[in-house]
This record gives sequence, structure tokens and C-alpha cells, in this order.
Amino acid sequence: MAKLQQQFHEKMRSAHYAVNTEKSYWNWIRRYLLHFYQIKQTWIHPIEMGEHEVSQFLSHLATHDRISPNTQKQALSALLFLYRFVLNKDIVIPDWVKPRKQHYLPVVLTYQEVSQVLAQLQPPYLTIAQLMYGAGMRLMEVMRLRIKDIDFQRNEILIRRAKGGKDRVTMLPLMTKEGLTHNIERAKSLHKIAVSEGISHVDMPYQLAKKFPSAGKQLAWQFVFASDHLSIDPITHNRGRHHIHEKSMQKEMKLAVERSGISKRATCHTLRHSFATHLLERGQDIRTVQELLGHANVNTTMIYTHVLNKGGRGVSSPLDK
Repeated sequence: MAKLQQQFHEKMRSAHYAVNTEKSYWNWIRRYLLHFYQIKQTWIHPIEMGEHEVSQFLSHLATHDRISPNTQKQALSALLFLYRFVLNKDIVIPDWVKPRKQHYLPVVLTYQEVSQVLAQLQPPYLTIAQLMYGAGMRLMEVMRLRIKDIDFQRNEILIRRAKGGKDRVTMLPLMTKEGLTHNIERAKSLHKIAVSEGISHVDMPYQLAKKFPSAGKQLAWQFVFASDHLSIDPITHNRGRHHIHEKSMQKEMKLAVERSGISKRATCHTLRHSFATHLLERGQDIRTVQELLGHANVNTTMIYTHVLNKGGRGVSSPLDK
């Protein structure tokens, strides 16, 4: 198991997968191996298994664990990566019934509901939520925001390594300037203390750590929403300062929704959905919204027109006549 796990991590990192994806994939592989251990009462190496076992495991997830089609698809992706890139074994699953693709409409808050939720948050979580709603940023995009990527003069935010490995530019909401300035000053103080103690490591993408070996000492590369505590980098094992953990924001958002009395199942990503919907409500063209969200295909952005009940179907009910 240990050797297989090491091989898996090496392949994932050489392919530049996100750390969260790496953790999620390995969790599915562990569940796959544990499933057949419980059946056979002995550990079986995945190279000794194949299409039949993968199909059986996926069916078990659907019928016994009752997971959603999207979750089942993620489990399949993890196992295909294991067999194709770690074990060099190409598998085809002919006897597995592929689940029907499901289409979900996103949960969207009204202007009033957004105000109610934001009113329940305290800094720095308030500023994080304001960026998700006011700039359409994903949670991890906000967390990974570095000081150098905020342009207060042009009122722009440069989002690096977004979903799909693409960079994009979005607006800097004026209401976030005070909160961002405060967090930058806080990060500056924490960084000054760390450097005085000889700690200058900061997470750097790809080979930039070798290209700019002194970047960790520079304030520009520090995270805006810096953590209070130092931590160990899971890949380089260096000790340094990372950003606030995303689960902290998710927990605060959940509490804020509960305290606001909103009955909708709103999460951090709901703020991004609300950003897109409210822009379209104001008459913004869909191509601009697509660029701000960083969608590769405009069809992904079109889902918000369905939320608005527009796009050729914006009709009024006969009951209202």
C-alpha cells in the first residue's frame, strides 16, 4: 500500500494536479481496495484486478452508498488514473451502466439575502465573502490571492492558476479595499516576524521556487489572507506561512447562513452564483460574465439564464393575467 501510494503521488504531482484532487483521488483508491479486502478478507493489489472489479465497485457505490452520479464519476476518474498512469494498464468497463447526466440549477441569493449573510460575518471572513460575491471568485481563488496580484490603482484583481490552469482578470470591488488593506498590513506584520526568525518559505507554483529562490522573503509573494500559524508544506516539507484554511471560511459561511434565517442551502459557492445572476439581471452581456467567471465555454455560463427564466423562455404565467 505504501509503495503504491508513493507511486500514485509522484504521478499526480508530475501531471500538476491540485493537492485537493490528489487527496480526493487517493481516498477513492483506498475505498476501492478496502471494499475488496472486506469481501476477500485479504489485501489484493489493484494490478490483479481490472474492469470487472471497477464496475462492481462503482455499482456498489450507487446501490449501497447511494452516491450521486457526479460523485460516482469522480470515483471512476480516480480509478482510471490509477490504472492508466500508475499501473500502466488500460481498462475498459463494458458492463458498467453509465449514470444519466443530471443537470442542477444553482442556488442563488437575492440582494437582500446576500446583505443578511454578509452582516453575520466578521473580518477577515467578511472580506473573503465580499470578494466571492463582488468579484465572482471561487473560494480557493480568494484564499490563494497574493499581495502582488491586487492592483488598487486600476481596481483589478489578477487571478492566477484558476480552474483549468488559466489566469484571468476581474474587478476589485470598492467596498473590499478597506478590508484588503487591513489584511495586507496584517500579512506584512506576520511576514516581518517570520523573516526575523529565519522563516521565509512560501508556497510557490511549479518551478518558480527555484527560479526566484528569495521570493519567500518578499512581501509581494505572501498570501493576503495569511494564516496566524506556521505550517509544514506537504510536498516540500518546508516550514512556512500558508493561507487561512478554506474549511474555516466554509464553517463561518454555514453559521452566517443559519444566523441570517435564510432557508436556502447556501454555501460559499452560492455567492459566486449570485454574482453571475445579479450581473445578468442588470443587463450585463453574457460574454462579459463568462470572462469574469473564467468559464471556457459560454454554455456553462448559460445556466444562469435558466435561473433568471430568460433566454427565449422569459414568459409570464397565465395565472398572473
